[in-house]
Parts: sequence; structure tokens; C-alpha cells
Amino acid sequence: MNRQIVLDTETTGLSTKNGHRIIEIGCLELVNRRLTGREFHRFLNPDRDIDEGAERVHGISRADLDTAPRFPDVVDEFLTFIKDAELIIHNASFDVGFLEHELQLMKHPQPSIEAHASVLDTLTMAREMHPGQRNSLDALCKRYEVDATKRDVHGALIDSELLANVYLAMTGGQTALSLDADDGKDSSNSHAAHTDGHERAPALEVSISGGGMVATDLLVITASAEETAAHEAMLEKIRESGACVWDID
Repeated sequence: MNRQIVLDTETTGLSTKNGHRIIEIGCLELVNRRLTGREFHRFLNPDRDIDEGAERVHGISRADLDTAPRFPDVVDEFLTFIKDAELIIHNASFDVGFLEHELQLMKHPQPSIEAHASVLDTLTMAREMHPGQRNSLDALCKRYEVDATKRDVHGALIDSELLANVYLAMTGGQTALSLDADDGKDSSNSHAAHTDGHERAPALEVSISGGGMVATDLLVITASAEETAAHEAMLEKIRESGACVWDID
């Protein structure tokens, strides 16, 4: 079983060196590349003010968190949820740095995230796949045609949903590669250039947890009349050579 956890956090600011804290954790579970519906989502009381710039990004105010639990209150549940999984995180050094800072503040006996789970950074992956291009989560959503229109502000759970779909598209083989068109060309022309005259199936919409959708094109390659005739001729030669276990009446 290949178990992965797509993870995102929101914070009071940009740096733990300035005393900033986590205020939201959102995680979604993937098993064998399928969303299971299991999630871990908590808002956290940071016991400090939130920078104005950070609040503009995620829309969470200090007053929203007055009755929220603190990180030590949820840490056992969180670590149990991610245990022995592969964490999929965009710009992992940021989120992992904040998580480890929280673990250190509470003097947890295992403050390293990699003592609990391995980490895959999709930002590093995207930079290797698309050098010289913008590789923010927003840019990747546009590149892989992941619908992000319902997101008004950043949020840990909704960003995890978007990242899950981006990750699956990035690692999905031919279908994902066919969506990697960031040069401004019309997408229908891009698809036609790779079909060699073969028929393409209608777009398939795949639903995700939270109601998001991803559209993917399925390429259906049918044999030409010449290819079919050549295939039948080869089968006849095989039949003439003797009995075949796959062709016994």
C-alpha cells in the first residue's frame, strides 16, 4: 500500500525566527494515488498576533482563533495521522520548518518530521520538470488545468486539495504531460499535434474530496484498415505453424 499525505499549513507570518506560529494544518490522505476521504484539519491558537500581510493571504484573524486548540493539544492526533506516510508538500522547507518549530517549542522527544514520515517537495519536482517557469501552486494549477476558481483566499485544506490534483497530474504519465502547455498556444491545437489523426475521447471529469474537479483528455487510438489487415495476416501465419493455445476452438 502506497500511503501519502498531502499537507499544507497557514501561519501568523513568514519566519519562525520572528516567533511566528502555525494557525492551520490541512492534510488529505492518498492511498495508491486515490483520495480516500480521510483528512486531518485543525485551526490552532498561536498565542500571538497575526501579521497583516499573512492575514490578507489566508483571511484568518486572531479573533477567529481565540477558542481554537493549541498545537500540543492536537500533536498526538496529527503525528498518528502522518505516521510512516510520504508527505507531499509544496515548498516543503517552509511547512516542515514551522512544524518542527512547534515540536521544539513543546519539547517533543522526536522534533524532526522525518522521524515520523518521509517528505516529497513538489516545488523541487516542478522546478526540475519546468525549469525557468513559474512553479507556484497557482501557476501549476493553470498549467495542469486544475480548477482553482473556488479559492478566494489561501487555506490549508483547500490548498491541499489543489496540490493533490496537481501532484497526480504531474506524476500521471502521458495524460499529465499532454496538459503541460504553458506557451500560450491553443490547447486544442496542442492535442491535435499529438494524435496523428486518431480519435480523442471527450474530457473525463474526476471528482475530488471537497467538490473540486479535474478534466483530463483520454486519447483513443484505433487501428487503421492497413494495420488491421497486417494483424490478421500475421495471425494466419501463426495459425499455419501449428496449434496455438490462444486459438483453440
